[in-house]
Amino acid sequence: MRVLVGYATAHGSTREIAERLAADLGRVGTTAVARPLDLVHDADAYGAFVLGSAVHDQRWLGPARDFVRDNAELLRSRPVWLFSVGMPGALRGPWKRLGPLEASVIVQGLPVRLPQRGHRLFSGVVRASQLPRGGRIRFRLMGGRHGDHRSWDAIDGWAAEIAGELLQP
Repeated sequence: MRVLVGYATAHGSTREIAERLAADLGRVGTTAVARPLDLVHDADAYGAFVLGSAVHDQRWLGPARDFVRDNAELLRSRPVWLFSVGMPGALRGPWKRLGPLEASVIVQGLPVRLPQRGHRLFSGVVRASQLPRGGRIRFRLMGGRHGDHRSWDAIDGWAAEIAGELLQP
């Protein structure tokens, strides 16, 4: 089965997560490729989808929302998993506890409702240079920490779950 691990990224963190997911899925016997969603023009060539985006203002980036909207009928007929990359791992205190609640807001903000087999909110990389001056100040006031907050173990574990579902007879 061909699996598209499609992504929209702002600074590269989501791309690296998508590439890791595709590599993990490939090691267990699927043909998985990671591609930017704005360059996918052959969606019908895939039997399953793992779709993800960086999250800005609790929303997927435009290319990911556009792909879901433009391919909604096809996506409803195939297995779909969703992932989002934000900054819950960079937050502290009460903000850290609120971070995971963002996942349902993100999914509800998609342009169409999709039957999905799962959605994961992963933490990404947060660099001061990625935020405007006001954003850097707010981020620090909220106790945010810059750095790479990705959990490769969580990403690999989720890929294993997806592979288990895909490879069931």
